[in-house]
Amino acid sequence: MKKTPNDKSDILIIIPAYNESDNIESIVDEIIDGYPQYDYIVVNDGSSDATAKILKKRGYNHINCPINLGIGGAIQTGYIYARENDYKIAVQIDGDGQHDPAYIERVVAPILADEADYVIGSRFVNGERDGFQSSATRRIGIRFLSGLITVLCLKKVKDVTSGFRAVNSFFIDVFADHYPIDYPEPEAIMDAVMRKKRILELPVVMRERETGTSSINLRRSIYYMIKVTLDIIVCRISYGIRR
Repeated sequence: MKKTPNDKSDILIIIPAYNESDNIESIVDEIIDGYPQYDYIVVNDGSSDATAKILKKRGYNHINCPINLGIGGAIQTGYIYARENDYKIAVQIDGDGQHDPAYIERVVAPILADEADYVIGSRFVNGERDGFQSSATRRIGIRFLSGLITVLCLKKVKDVTSGFRAVNSFFIDVFADHYPIDYPEPEAIMDAVMRKKRILELPVVMRERETGTSSINLRRSIYYMIKVTLDIIVCRISYGIRR
């Protein structure tokens, strides 16, 4: 998985993709055409649609997972690639086009200035006024998880489920070794908070996905809330025992 171009960037964009055949070309082309200063890797997470064929046909830089690892496993694969190729900063964006690459410069700037170790692109910093905000039910769930992390860690993060993130080389190494599997975003924040690293939340405008639908229905949302709540509590207890 080593990459050795002559003009390799220090910044890698990790794009996990599962059954994103309708969206993946537009987001990758947007990065290639508009933001050539960044490198990227698409992690095809065992898609059952035409995603793999599109990636191969278009010659996109990609990794094909042999089976579906889940979002956490796909992202961890991207971090392993980032570590093996000595990237200094990694940026996560979704393969469904909801994350606007125009904001990559904003989320990496504090890391480049050594003002943050972990930056979250947030929908809610500006009071939920701009861009796609998801459903009211999901926003309630996000507020609950945000409040839980605040109570347990005394650190306020508003958009704990945002998958738009940038991290420095410290977290590239950490996440290459371990990344939460099922619904990783809140637990990854918890891990960063407990490591006492500098976390910064900056406003970004999300876009609604053009095609396809979210895999998280009501039943999965309930499962998500129960599982993530327990994971966060267990994670906090674990750090409390060790420190």
